[in-house]
Amino acid sequence: MPFRPLALALALALSFSTGAATTQAQAQTLETMRLAQSGTEAYEGGDHATAARYFEVAGRRGNRLAQFNLAMMLYRGEAETDNANAMWQWLRRAAQAGLPQAQFNFALLYDHGDHVTRSFSTAAEWYRRAAEQGHMEAQISLATLYFLGQGVPQDYAQAAHWYRAAANGGDPGAQYLIGHMYEEGYGVAQDTRLARHWYLQAALQGDRGAQAKFQALGEKP
Repeated sequence: MPFRPLALALALALSFSTGAATTQAQAQTLETMRLAQSGTEAYEGGDHATAARYFEVAGRRGNRLAQFNLAMMLYRGEAETDNANAMWQWLRRAAQAGLPQAQFNFALLYDHGDHVTRSFSTAAEWYRRAAEQGHMEAQISLATLYFLGQGVPQDYAQAAHWYRAAANGGDPGAQYLIGHMYEEGYGVAQDTRLARHWYLQAALQGDRGAQAKFQALGEKP
């Protein structure tokens, strides 16, 4: 899995009333965010050892971005640990904390049997959690599991639902696929007009296959 440290939004600080006394809990939250931000800065500066230390401290304090970033460093061998399960444990913590990218990456481990026993049903569970938060790659992956019947009962209607969600989000691959489902009537009522619509959306993003499909259905972008 590619690693790019997720940047920390310090906007939370702005939500605190300017003139009000900062509570101890708020101060601890801000300090944890600063630690995680320092980890991101150290990573971007090439100092992986320092980045890992900051991420671990912030992660132990519950910062899900730090948990995710440390997990990805461990995955790529950019941080060292004596705990063989550390990567899985940190990634699971971030996923359980509700971070969509962590949920997606955790699903990928089980989808591909990467560092874990392969389980399509577990992958589907975590893809769903990320998909419900609008993660387009998770939506596409979950749709594909439904289309193929892997880890979930084969269900073309559910596949169409999640492909359409990603298509609405602007993913050209999903736009092509939902166009194909409308063209063939997989999980949806066959509808050439909607098929052309989605092929066109993908074609406008440079998908040549979608452009050919659009033209074959009688119109040109």
